[in-house]
Amino acid sequence: MSQSEVVTARWRLDWPTSSGTRPAFAALKVCPEDFRVTEYLWPDFEEPQAGDSGAGEHLCVRLEKKGDNTEYVARELSLLAGTKAFEVGFCGLKDRHAVTVQWFSLYRPGMEADDVQLLAAIAQRWPVLAHRRHARKLRRGEHEHNGFELVLRDVAGERVQIDAALALLAERGAPNYFGPQRFGLGGGNLEKAVNLDPTRLNRKRGGRRGSGGSASKNVLYFSAARSWLFNEVLAERVSAGNWFTLLPGEPAEDGYPTGPLWGDGGTHATEEQELLERSVIARSPEFEQLFLSTRMKPERRTLVTRPEQLRWEWVDEKTLRLHFLLPPGQYATTVLGDVYELQDMSLSRDNK
Repeated sequence: MSQSEVVTARWRLDWPTSSGTRPAFAALKVCPEDFRVTEYLWPDFEEPQAGDSGAGEHLCVRLEKKGDNTEYVARELSLLAGTKAFEVGFCGLKDRHAVTVQWFSLYRPGMEADDVQLLAAIAQRWPVLAHRRHARKLRRGEHEHNGFELVLRDVAGERVQIDAALALLAERGAPNYFGPQRFGLGGGNLEKAVNLDPTRLNRKRGGRRGSGGSASKNVLYFSAARSWLFNEVLAERVSAGNWFTLLPGEPAEDGYPTGPLWGDGGTHATEEQELLERSVIARSPEFEQLFLSTRMKPERRTLVTRPEQLRWEWVDEKTLRLHFLLPPGQYATTVLGDVYELQDMSLSRDNK
């Protein structure tokens, strides 16, 4: 299914590109090895410094996985370790249609003597690339960045135009849209958000114990609604050609313009930018009512994503390999989608 096909009558799920067009077509995730992601934590964790005792209540393991998503691996690790599900920590969710490397933390106080046996059991399921003890649990969004090595196949387009578009991407970046996976198949998570009872929202991690599954789903649907409205505001800015320029009344983040993650009270923007953001949400009264009924604080997200250390090489006439780094919460498919009309081949495997 290509990006242009991912559209429903109710929800727009494909937004304008920075140049107004995509100069090339490419097939993504033909096999898991074509989409490699390595998660990097803070430097002192990855390479412990002198004086770091390597002690702590949490056993941390760095795993390589293929065909399993992060939450599934976390559940399986909790069973292997004999811990509660919420005692397993990780920093980011990784796709199952990929080869991914990431850290997990397991709460095992006073059980250091059993680590060797547990590590051997884990290694029967996934390669254990590294392990260490640490004083605290890994939490979502704490990693420094994700490293991507991607292979695009069946590339169609003029190589000169593709190289020029990639050079511009490296220099200026791309609109920082949330990826379509955020919204569920055909916008299903948005439909759930419309029918969400705001009183059932629970952002406390403790709510995951027991009946926490329902609370987590509600937060997922609410987050999808926030993300979709952010994309709609960003699309307005892209169409106007000012998505990389600060507007009057717009809060900045590291010098970049930002868009709203809507919440109680609406937005932190003022003046021209506030008028724009409120006009966009007014087009979706069902979401406007949802946000009026929640105590979720408004936040901001940068409108620009700039892949660091972007480089690429042509393997042959129709195959391109790319390498780059992205901060947490930014999407490789969004970066590539500014240049390529992508056909995600993993979707066909999901439907089998």
